This record gives sequence, structure tokens and C-alpha cells, in this order.
Amino acid sequence: MDTISGFPKAIIPKENAPIEEQQKQQQLSQQEQEQQQQQPNPAQATGHDDADDLPILYRDSTPRDEFLAAVWGHVFNQRRATGTRVPRAVVHATSARHVVAAVRLANEMGCRVSVRSGGHSWAGWSVREDAICVDLGGLPGGKYSLSGDGAGADGVSGYEYDEGTGVLSCPPSATGRMVNGFLEGKGRMFSGGHCPDVGLGGFLLQGGMGWNCKNWGWSCESILGIDAVTADGREVHASKGENTDLFWAARGAGPAYRQVLQWVIDTCKTADTDTEVVAVGQYIPEHPDPVIITNFLAFKPNRTSGEAALRPIHDDPDRPPNPIIQTFARPTSLPDQYAPQAIANPEGHRYCSENAYVRNDEDVPAVLEEAFTTLPTRKAFALYFSMAPTSRRPHYTADADDDASSMALSMHSDHYFALYTVWEDEGDDERCVDWTQRVIRGVERFAEGSYLGDADFRYRRTKYWRDGNARRLMGIRRRWDPEGRVCGYLDEGDGSGVEGLRNEFEWE
Repeated sequence: MDTISGFPKAIIPKENAPIEEQQKQQQLSQQEQEQQQQQPNPAQATGHDDADDLPILYRDSTPRDEFLAAVWGHVFNQRRATGTRVPRAVVHATSARHVVAAVRLANEMGCRVSVRSGGHSWAGWSVREDAICVDLGGLPGGKYSLSGDGAGADGVSGYEYDEGTGVLSCPPSATGRMVNGFLEGKGRMFSGGHCPDVGLGGFLLQGGMGWNCKNWGWSCESILGIDAVTADGREVHASKGENTDLFWAARGAGPAYRQVLQWVIDTCKTADTDTEVVAVGQYIPEHPDPVIITNFLAFKPNRTSGEAALRPIHDDPDRPPNPIIQTFARPTSLPDQYAPQAIANPEGHRYCSENAYVRNDEDVPAVLEEAFTTLPTRKAFALYFSMAPTSRRPHYTADADDDASSMALSMHSDHYFALYTVWEDEGDDERCVDWTQRVIRGVERFAEGSYLGDADFRYRRTKYWRDGNARRLMGIRRRWDPEGRVCGYLDEGDGSGVEGLRNEFEWE
């Protein structure tokens, strides 16, 4: 959506603590602009006194290494287009007024503006050629604020919690781990990203495939309102009763391989509704071939109820025999669960991701076999995530113009699949990207479409919304940002502009 700074307002967290069972069995072309001979004074350019202290670095007046560090330092993926995507300036905002001033400055200078909440998009969407990049990490309570160290945010300004309603307000650069650190002891949790350092702003704008999404629904459904800055530099609030079109758009802008995955799919139909079901294809130490790790995470208030939820799975006579390793009903916590997520998504590495919603009537193990069994590096992994019954909720297929029932997020199936190709050596870029694209192009003909959050629009055209939702979303973008001031979808050549992303299958 074409607004800057989505401050999630009013997140209603879930209760319960997790218990798990594991069974290991196998990321515009350059738009030429007339460069000004002298950098403008931001306050003069915006006509706004609040811009006097705008924390901005300009490309043309900052040493290159220092500027590139400011541009890319908060980007997770080490695959960085430092030679072809160089912003005009970077603003490290520490207040909402800095965001307003940056957007007004971009309007005055005639350039685009991009935004970064946590820097975890696989393609580095926030870094755009000749744009002003607004980094929200320094907002109070944010990922890179002086007091927000990512280990917990209790007592940090920027968080407001209503004990009576269970409503939390927080900055878009807060992470799931930080928010749940703040909520710890309050009998609440929020279904944020599984990876602990993902900023909530981008996560929720994509829809938010959070903890136990299969049963609890998409994380963006917990949003009651957002505070945003529009493309012309106005602060607005959006909710179901105010600026409803913006609010609508904000929620979604191996060995024994087949036997194991089919068992997971079948188990999903009867598993307890507080149990998250995931299958991961990956390598493990001292094992030459990829394995499948099946993980059943029950979100329950105590061990007794957790064991009761997991016992039918553990005792299932159809469960594949002779696992390499297994555990049953091991008490755990969100901090415990964040740790392996951080290991699986290490910093300082290079990434390429892809994903698809496989159609409900397909032979899913057959469709995903190459992905799970031919991983190109020992750090790469493939993921199967059960989405039913969330995928069957009637309001997901409501008419796109129904503000009360629908939202932009509208692409669903029971079977979500994602590839995360991870490597270290730049010399492996071509091999790893080619493998990822070859595999996903084999899967896409059996898919309904894809999820925005694990996509890289530069490589492949596909569907991310139902057709009516896509048309409405692109219309909202044009209405709120007719000049294309806010950087939109980073497609091939960064040319999506005012028209937005083409919601279509490339192969059709």
C-alpha cells in the first residue's frame, strides 16, 4: 500500500503457551533525475520546522562506505545490489514527524520514498534507486532504538497496553520477539513472525503468517487500526470506521519423503485447533541427505492439556516408523522457539526465497518432492505449512468491496509451501538462484498463487490476490498516491510505478 509507517494500533494477542513434539525423518532500472547542485535544507524544502533535526544522510555528500553502511546495514539478506540500487538519501527516523518531513522532502525533490521497518524482506525492498529511504528502526520501542535491544521491550516507550481490553499499540519496527517480551507476564502473546527479528510493519502488511496461523488466522486480522503517513505527507488514522480503504489495503497490501509429508497432511485434518503443524526439509549434522522434520507445536496453558493435544499424533498407528530422533510433549516457550528460528535464518548470509499455495486437490507430496529432496546447500530448507481451517474461512472469499468482511489479503489454500535457499559464498549466487527458480516454476502450475511475504517480484510473475481484490488494491494505490511517490513493488526493473504489480500467472 502507498503509505509510509504503518503503526500497528490495537493488536489483540492470543493466550496460551507452546508445547511441542518434533519428529526428524527428512529476496526502476535507474530512473534518471536532474541532480541538484546543492543539497536542499530539509526544513526549507518541507516548509516544516520539525524537519530542522531530520537525521538524513545524502548520497552525494556522504563518504561512500559510510552511506552504503547506512543504506544496507539494517538489511538482513547479504545479497546486496550496492552498485545498481543506491538511494538519494537515508533517513533514520526516531519520531513520526521525521517520517512526515522525509515524505514532504521527497515531494519537494521530485523523487520517490521507500520505507523499512525491520529490513527482513528477502529482496531488500526498502533499498531503491534514487529514492529517500526512511528507516523506522530507531522509533521508540523499535528494533534499533537505544532501548530496544531485541531481547525484550518491557518498559520501553513506544508501547501502550490496555490491561482491560488487551489492546497493544507499538511501532512498526518492533519485532515479534520484542512485543512478546513486553507481553510476558501479562497472560498474553501475539502471533508475530516465527523468525524473531522480523519487524511487525512489513510482516503485517504482507498478511502475517504467524504462530499457529493454521488455526488462529492471519496476524493482520488482529489489527484494529493503523497510524500512517500518506504519499503527500499527511498523518492519518485508518480503521474499520475511518479511511476504510487504507485499512482494507493494510491487511495483506529425502528418505520416506512422500510417506512422511502425506502423513503430516492427513494429520492436519484432525489435529487439535491450538496445534501448529509444520514439515521442514533440511540437512542435519552428520547426515548426508536431506531429512524431514515434522513439528507439532501445541499452544496450551499447561503441560497436561498440551500432552492431551499431542497424544493422538504421537500414538497414530499410521505414523511413519523408525524416526531418526523424536521427542514428545516437551514444554517450551516462545524464547525457546525463537532460538532455532534464528539459527535457521542466520545473519551475514545470502538468501533467495520463493513460495506457493498448492491447490487443495493436488498430490502435494509429488508436487513438492524436488524441493524437499534436492536442496542445493546444507543451510537451505523447504517448508510445508498447513493452513486449514484458516484457509476455509468465508470472509477470505468475501466480495472485494465489502469493507466489513474482506481485506486485501485474499490468496489462500490448505497447503502453503516455501523455499529458503541460504548460502555464504557470492560465487554460488547463480547456482542457488537458478535452483530456486527452477523448482518454483515446476510447482507454480499446481498453485493458486503466492504469499507476498516470501516473494521476490523481480524473478517471476504470479498471483498474490484474488482478481477483484487486486483490482481494488491497485485502484486504492493510484487514488492515494497518483504520482507514484512511494516506492511500490520491486519487480523486474523496478517499473511497477503507479500501475502497481501485475497480478497474473507468467506461464499462462
